[in-house]
Amino acid sequence: MSHHVIEAREVWFAYPGAAAAALQGVSFRITHGEAVGIIGCNGAGKSTLLLHLNGFLTPTRGEVRIGEVPLTAATLVAARRAIGLVFQDPDDQLFMPTVFEDVAFGPLNLGLPAAEVESCVAAALERVGMAHLRDRPPHKLSAGEKRAVAIAAVLAMSPDVLVMDEPTSNLDPRARRRLLQLLHGFAHTRIIATHDLELVVELCPRVLVLDAGRIVADGPTLTLLNDEVLMLAHGLERPHILRHDHPH
Repeated sequence: MSHHVIEAREVWFAYPGAAAAALQGVSFRITHGEAVGIIGCNGAGKSTLLLHLNGFLTPTRGEVRIGEVPLTAATLVAARRAIGLVFQDPDDQLFMPTVFEDVAFGPLNLGLPAAEVESCVAAALERVGMAHLRDRPPHKLSAGEKRAVAIAAVLAMSPDVLVMDEPTSNLDPRARRRLLQLLHGFAHTRIIATHDLELVVELCPRVLVLDAGRIVADGPTLTLLNDEVLMLAHGLERPHILRHDHPH
């Protein structure tokens, strides 16, 4: 399985009992090394879409492909190793007694030997600046520390694609800056669903605009986010960072 391209082809998805499909014919192709923002108002389908990218949800119609391989039950394990998903709420991801055990959970489930697990965990925690917390209980960490540890838990699996849902939610300005610096340093493909449009401007050269389960625009971030007519039509606003001259 080549992990350098992630693609959605006419993906439809409906939750049981819902009046309308949450995703309605979503298609896109993201190549290796891209940083892509997914934006849209509440209920646009952003989180639902992310959950399709490594098989937590399965399309009602259409398909997701990792490289040239469709994401199916048979390819799920390889896909989840390639596509690392960081949930919106780190508490949904951190459940072990210590930070070390949380970050080690994925590598251990891959059957890696203890010495290799130790190396993977140490490298991942060092990368996010959380090595000093390895023996701490996750529930005692700050929101920013939890977010960083959740990212480390994904990085320990050596994914090709890092997928994040609202990564800056509940972060104070200092923690947000640290996260931004961390994400700038990744060579991974990054797919980020967020309401934080300034983060998108600073990190993602490309953006997908989602509304009512459809992609209504796909293109350069500065072009689309400066289009006030487009933004207002889909429940968004041109971000403050684009309204003034700014060093970024």
